[in-house]
Amino acid sequence: MRQAFRQPGFARLYAGLTTSMFGDSVMLLVLSMWVKSETGSNAQAGLTFFFMAIPALAAPLMGIGIDRVRRKPLLVWGHVASGVLVLPLVLVRGPGQVWLIWAVAAVYGVSFIVLPAALNGLLKELLPEEMLVDANASLQTTKESFRLFGPLIGAVLFTWLGGWAVAVLDATSFFVAALVIASLPVREVAPEREETHLWTQLTAGVRHLAQEPVLRHVLTGFALAMLVMGFTESAIYAVLDAFGKPVTYVSVFVSVQGVGAVAGGLASSFVVKRIGEVAGCVAGLLAIVVGILIIAATHSFVVVCIATASFGAAIPTIVVALMTLVQRRTPQAIMGRVSAAVEVVMAAPQAISLALGALLVVVLSYRQIFVIMAVVTALAAAYIALSLRRQIVGDVRRAPAGVEPVRAEGATLLPAPPLEP
Repeated sequence: MRQAFRQPGFARLYAGLTTSMFGDSVMLLVLSMWVKSETGSNAQAGLTFFFMAIPALAAPLMGIGIDRVRRKPLLVWGHVASGVLVLPLVLVRGPGQVWLIWAVAAVYGVSFIVLPAALNGLLKELLPEEMLVDANASLQTTKESFRLFGPLIGAVLFTWLGGWAVAVLDATSFFVAALVIASLPVREVAPEREETHLWTQLTAGVRHLAQEPVLRHVLTGFALAMLVMGFTESAIYAVLDAFGKPVTYVSVFVSVQGVGAVAGGLASSFVVKRIGEVAGCVAGLLAIVVGILIIAATHSFVVVCIATASFGAAIPTIVVALMTLVQRRTPQAIMGRVSAAVEVVMAAPQAISLALGALLVVVLSYRQIFVIMAVVTALAAAYIALSLRRQIVGDVRRAPAGVEPVRAEGATLLPAPPLEP
């Protein structure tokens, strides 16, 4: 992963992004905890993530806008807007304002589409293709490492001062990130205006995913898995109830998952380079299946935590493999639309999953829910492995080659500003 930091500009971009990642790690879990505390409902707490997933349905419209502007300004102003739109949470005073929490969750859903799509385009211009795995791995490892303490900080602030304090901290992190990214010394090439029909431009991302066989099969498998992954957002509170733990213990789950995620993140670059992106996705899904089955079977809270760490270790490999696959197999001109289309493919079944999970937690035990999740996720891994078996064999046989840092094409680095005395 160190090779990516030798590329001009990446270290500063990394610094800005990690600032907002910290704010996210503190806030995201608090949103559902806040709803649970105000309403006492596991189902309504789970619906918080449903509202976060809803904006993905409008992702194609966002994608065409992303491809028409330069990526750095979009990242800067996207962070500023996210910080401003989080601040209304300071007005929440009771169950009557739960709708406001859900509205902010929807804002988060928009930022989860726009900011990563802009980042994908900027990374593709800033770095050579060979460095994308290292860049994605470093960002994902850092993001997951915040799970070690971010949710705990959020839970402590929420218990001590209230949700308003978490909202202010999160907004501040967005503003600081915008300032750091704004100082990035890069001059981007302005996107060329397309003369094709609007519908052709709007559907370019979806058509690319449908026509690119590797992306098509991988995303089909992930869409199947996402139909059940959202069950955890409601079922996790049922797990806590079964073991007699308070709602704030969900931060313990997330932190333990973060321990595994850090380990998985540190290994993700090596794993993806060694076996390839497709096999990395399959391996990550199978590791999740193992963790889910252990949680469904055990009667020990300690074992549940260990399985959660195993679950967390699989996530960075999946994310790094998928993002690198998308970046490498997508032309720069449609990167925003393809990234947005990926969000639709992933988030639409997730939204269904979150809504269905909120219902299932009322009628099924968490053990039954986790078994359903394991079976469907295993089927998703099998679909990808069988559909792309030749691609996997070819990737595994191909030995990774050493790469020297070079300047990426498409972006011009400006001279670094002089240091202040």
